[in-house]
Amino acid sequence: MIKEWQELTKFIENHKLVVERIRLLDKDIAIEGEFELPPLAKLSYEDQVFIAAFIKSHGSIKQMESIFGVSYPTIKNRLNRLGEQFDFVNIESAPSRRDTLEELERGEISIDEAIKRLKS
Repeated sequence: MIKEWQELTKFIENHKLVVERIRLLDKDIAIEGEFELPPLAKLSYEDQVFIAAFIKSHGSIKQMESIFGVSYPTIKNRLNRLGEQFDFVNIESAPSRRDTLEELERGEISIDEAIKRLKS
């Protein structure tokens, strides 16, 4: 099964793919229509392996360096490149405690807003 998936991802690489039929084997049900693949399934096989390794290593960049035999910047660059492909997830970092206190001091946020941020 892995080899077939690897061959399929190489075959369709850089081409838009639409799935038109889905069949549930254990229910003997088929659904026809136009379905787009989820973002992870659109990645190349190599990128899927990279992401799986990252998850299995619990996000350890040091372990990823060892697994793939590349440097920290190489791992970070690849993660950044892959992350840009997932616009369905938006991660905004919360302001740090220091940023919050500085904004409060400058009068940019209210005391209530500062307290709310510091509690979260």
